[in-house]
Amino acid sequence: MNVLIVDDYATMLRIIKNLLKQLNFPNVDEATDGTAALQMLRLKDYGLVISDWNMQPMTGLELLKEVRKDEKLKKIPFIMVTAESKTENVVIAKEAGVSNYIVKPFNADTLKGKIASVLGAF
Repeated sequence: MNVLIVDDYATMLRIIKNLLKQLNFPNVDEATDGTAALQMLRLKDYGLVISDWNMQPMTGLELLKEVRKDEKLKKIPFIMVTAESKTENVVIAKEAGVSNYIVKPFNADTLKGKIASVLGAF
C-alpha cells in the first residue's frame, strides 16, 4: 500500500517516514504542502494520507476538504497530525471528514493505533 505523508517540516516528514517503516509501510511518498499532495493523490493510488494541519499555501484541513469532495479520492483514510489539541479543531476536522487525529508529539505505538483504527489490523 502507498502512503502519502504531508508536512512542511522536513524533520517531521523524516520522523513519520521512519515510524511507518518500523510499522512495515515501505512505500511512503512525501509532499511539503497540500497543493503538492493533491496533485500526487490525483496521479497515484494511495491507501492512506497522514497530513500536518498547519501548512502554506494549502493547509491540511483544506487538503482534507478537497480530498473528500473528489469522487476518486474521498474514501482514502486521512489522519491529521497537529500540535493543536483544542477541542474545536478536532470537531472541525471531524466535520470535514478526517478519519483520525494525532496530537504532536507522538510515538510509534500511537501512530500504529491510529493507523489500525482507520485501516483495521495490519
